[in-house]
Amino acid sequence: MKMIWFWLLTLLCYQAKSAPVGRRILVSNGLGQTPQMGWNSWNHFSRHVTEEIVRETADAMISTGLSKLGYEYVNIDDCWAELNRDDEGNLAANASTFPSGIKALADYVHSKGLKLGIYSDAGLQTCSKTMPGSLGYEEQDAKTFASWGVDYLKYDNCNNASKDTKERYQNMSMALSKVGRPIFYSMCEWGQENPATWAPKIANSWRTTGDIHNNWESMISRADQNDMWASYAGPGGWNDPDMLEVGNGNMTTEEYRSHFSIWALMKAPLLVGCDIRSMSSETLEILSNEEVINVNQDSLGSQGKKVSKEGDLEVWAGPLSNGRVVIILWNRSSKSAFITAKWEDIGLPSESVVEARDLWNHSNLKGSLQGNVTSSVHSHACKMYILTPSSS
Repeated sequence: MKMIWFWLLTLLCYQAKSAPVGRRILVSNGLGQTPQMGWNSWNHFSRHVTEEIVRETADAMISTGLSKLGYEYVNIDDCWAELNRDDEGNLAANASTFPSGIKALADYVHSKGLKLGIYSDAGLQTCSKTMPGSLGYEEQDAKTFASWGVDYLKYDNCNNASKDTKERYQNMSMALSKVGRPIFYSMCEWGQENPATWAPKIANSWRTTGDIHNNWESMISRADQNDMWASYAGPGGWNDPDMLEVGNGNMTTEEYRSHFSIWALMKAPLLVGCDIRSMSSETLEILSNEEVINVNQDSLGSQGKKVSKEGDLEVWAGPLSNGRVVIILWNRSSKSAFITAKWEDIGLPSESVVEARDLWNHSNLKGSLQGNVTSSVHSHACKMYILTPSSS
């Protein structure tokens, strides 16, 4: 019993050391108690999103079982609207690609038990320059989104006329708070002005990086950039290193497993970026790993981080609820190697005895561990474990 209490106190100290200075003031919409999960159109479809794609994606989220695992948002990115506002200054859905309009689409998505997300920009035009931004129209656009039944807003940072960043994002936050409908607010400021230090009080998530690209170097660089802001994330507001590229076809299965594992440990949004209507069985296996998803959605809400590094061999770790710890042994090198996670690096007393669960093999390691865990890890792959204190 003494060992269990010592373990718990150690975890509390681990969290305290990583906590930002001062009380964490959060946006008051009550959303985002765990990182958001869902799908976004941009990484795969780019400018070519249509009403048909969104409807069929909502269907696929049900048929694949992803919705039962927590994937709930179906998010339309850029290029959904007409180039110009209507005669009353309102945004209007593109007549050729979204002929039924956004409200009808939201109704369809809601009928599936899912939620609809939409995109706008804190500038004069969106990044594609194919539709107007919301700068100067914040209240009008927020009311429009609410009237359509929108549940999520991704708010970008292009063509911003060099206006003050914090003011532009604050204005939309205030507008959303007045519409009488809870709308998850996802800031896409690209991490340019350290939004982790000021965004929690106005948004539910904030980008800490530039756009991700579907390759290994882009993915690992986004993980590293996001890592430095770990202490600012928690229930109600999350660091966002951008959407998942899993299944888009330019990385190996092991690389995509590493991508998904690190995003889960970092409590990053799990927003699928591939075409789930036609994804492979390997992609579905990665995205539907419930044990890894449970790490991301853990009620403690503490972002894991990089705790040790020897060249391209890394250990990432973070506390979970009920006194557990999640660790990832990540091999970024070009050849297989042994990686060791030492208790001293992950915040555990050296005498701690744990049981380890392998989240990708879905099995427990034999026996109990004390002092460290070591495993051979293939190139660009990872091993992910949950360590639970032994009852003995």
